[in-house]
This record gives sequence, C-alpha cells and structure tokens, in this order.
Amino acid sequence: MRDIWHEVGDRVFVRRYHTWHDEPFDQNIGVVIGGDGVAVIDTRASHRLADELNAELRELTRLPLAAVVNTHHHWDHSFGNACFLPAPIWGHVRCAERVRDDGERMRRRVVSQEPAVAEELQEVVFTPPDMTFSDQATIDLGDRQLELHFLGRGHTDNDIVVGVPDAGILFAGDLLENDAPPSYGDAYPAAWSVTAARVVAQVSGAVVPGHGSIGDAEFAERQALEIGEMAELGRAVIVGEIREAEAVARAPFPAPTARTAIARSRRERAAG
Repeated sequence: MRDIWHEVGDRVFVRRYHTWHDEPFDQNIGVVIGGDGVAVIDTRASHRLADELNAELRELTRLPLAAVVNTHHHWDHSFGNACFLPAPIWGHVRCAERVRDDGERMRRRVVSQEPAVAEELQEVVFTPPDMTFSDQATIDLGDRQLELHFLGRGHTDNDIVVGVPDAGILFAGDLLENDAPPSYGDAYPAAWSVTAARVVAQVSGAVVPGHGSIGDAEFAERQALEIGEMAELGRAVIVGEIREAEAVARAPFPAPTARTAIARSRRERAAG
C-alpha cells in the first residue's frame, strides 16, 4: 500500500488521485505523521472518496488521526470532512463560512455538470472546520508541528498554505497548480498576484500543489509570475489600455482560463 503514497519528506506523504468516475481529476492529498498522531490535508470530494482515503491511510499508519486541514472550501477539498470526525478540522474562518453557507450551491453546480455523481454527492453532510483562524495557526503533532498561514486572497478568499518546517515541505493548496492552468472561478486575480509571491517566499523545498505534479521553488516562481501577468492583463483591459481579445491572446493560460480571469478581475475591481 505504501507504493501509492509518495514520501516527499520525512514522514510527509502525498497521494495523487488521478480520476473520479473515469474523468481526469488529478488531486493531491497530504498526510503528515508525527509522534502523537497524523494530520490529513484535504478530504476529497465525497464521503465515498473519503472512505477510500481513510482505508488507505490505515494501511500507511496506525497512529491516531490528530487533525484534518482544509486548504480552502471548495467541494473537492472539503466534502469528505464528515468522514474524519471526531478529529478536529482546521481551516480559515471564511472556509468554515463557505462550507456552511455555500455547500448546497456547490453540490447543485457539480451535479448539473456531472449528473452521474448526483447520488454520491447527495450523501455528503456539509461539515465546516471547527478549528478556525484568521492569519495563522499551529498544529502540534508531538515531535513536529504544522504551520498554517493565510497569505491573502487568491484562488478563493480563504486559501491557506500548510508548512512542515522540519521537512521543508509546503502544501500550497490551489494557490498553485501544476500540469494544468489555475482555476479562476472564485478568484481575486489582482490579490492573487500578491499572494502568489508570498507563497514563493514560504518555499524552502518541495511544493505540493492542490492538483498536479509536485514542484519546487522554480515551479512556484514560474506560476507566480504567470499569475502576475494575468492580473496585469486584466487590469489593462479594465482601464481600456488593451482589448479583451488581445489580453486573451497574450495570456499565459488557455483562452477559457484567461476569459474567466478577466471576468473575475472586473468583479474584483467593482467590489473595491
């Protein structure tokens, strides 16, 4: 069973789930093992998927589950939460609010796009983090700690990064994604450019994105630059310096991603 877990640092493991219902998914789940227990980073997209993760976790270690962390509120990172109770679930204060207030909206949206998952998602009991923070928090696993930081708005308004200082590992959630463009559906493009630079400053070794291959400082720097470029193109469109078609053509991401990013830039600017 250990061969499905990639050890990226001392007792820090990543499981990369490539598909769901035969569709590309490519999601990373983290596990950090300490002397007193285990922390799981993100909980997958349904109770059935969370149960699968729990079974695989028990094959990896028999230590008790000490903590669960949501890197942000999106359904594919939080809909499995209930399956890990009574462990404490950590997340940004707005992550808890979004899971509680937006869970049903997220479920309806996913089902409308993928009707085949309707029954599976109907089983989900929305379970927001009960250990919340605004700026930073520390999880004690006995002989090591996890450091949780909110660095600013980006992919959502509640993304956090999870650092494992003694191993030099950073879990970036969806603030960084590899092998595919970042997702701008709930994003704050201008703020994200600043936040991404702050993520880079946290990197000292391997970087685990929410989706895609594990990266390093070069990967983080490259994507931060691309996110900055996208933010500047959005600004230029809004103030009338260039047309949207030109911005899309010049964007570092595919056209659909660029159009969504520009639409979100307009919304971000209008909200102030």
